[in-house]
Amino acid sequence: MRVKGKVAFVSGGARGLGAADVCLLSQEGAAVAFGDVLEEEGRKLESELRAQGRRVTFIPLDVTDETQWRRAVAGAVAEFGGLDVMVNNAAVGGAGSIEETTVEGWNRVMAVNVTGVFLGTKVAIPEMRRRGGGSIINISSQMGIVGSEMSNVVYQTSKGAVRMFTKAAAIHHAKDGIRVNSVHPGPILTRQMERGLANDPAQEGYYLDRVPLGRLGRPLDVAHCVLYLASDESAFVTGSEQVVDGGWTAQ
Repeated sequence: MRVKGKVAFVSGGARGLGAADVCLLSQEGAAVAFGDVLEEEGRKLESELRAQGRRVTFIPLDVTDETQWRRAVAGAVAEFGGLDVMVNNAAVGGAGSIEETTVEGWNRVMAVNVTGVFLGTKVAIPEMRRRGGGSIINISSQMGIVGSEMSNVVYQTSKGAVRMFTKAAAIHHAKDGIRVNSVHPGPILTRQMERGLANDPAQEGYYLDRVPLGRLGRPLDVAHCVLYLASDESAFVTGSEQVVDGGWTAQ
């Protein structure tokens, strides 16, 4: 088991990429607390995994609220004894052109996608310092590296900010033994993407034309990268951007 004995926290863990992280990390031996605003789905996943003997706990969490973050991490530490891994996964998408984007819409995406990552990192650092180190994993996107006419500016900007925040945090906290890395998924076939493809089947062709490996990604493709960064196998890896995009950004 690659993360046996570690304690992890995953934001946005009730479904999609976050749920895949919760499942794989707990399968590989970690005790996992996970937070989300989707309480019903979170409780359901918690119940399913506990029935399999996994050490998991769901904690309601709005990642834009520092008080809720502090309460969530304190709950994880109280239940499992510490914190070794933070996966800042929670995110929302944007919509529309620059001209169509309202200030309120811009601020909402930035609050979840950027402020949420900042707060998750902020509250994790003291707990990891007490353990002598840890691993913070920030989920960005290939859209945080390159632009695309199929995405929107606020989402891409937020994911670029996550990439740069990760590098700065890695430098600032290397002396604490805290590693900070970003993960950049390409098009991943989650339920949300499946709904989008059902509404606009042409999107799949657009994605596949840009992915040299010739398929859409799976949540586990990303979760295995998260597992690597959470494990001691990546002990000399910090400030990096781990791209899981089937070759999209290599072109």
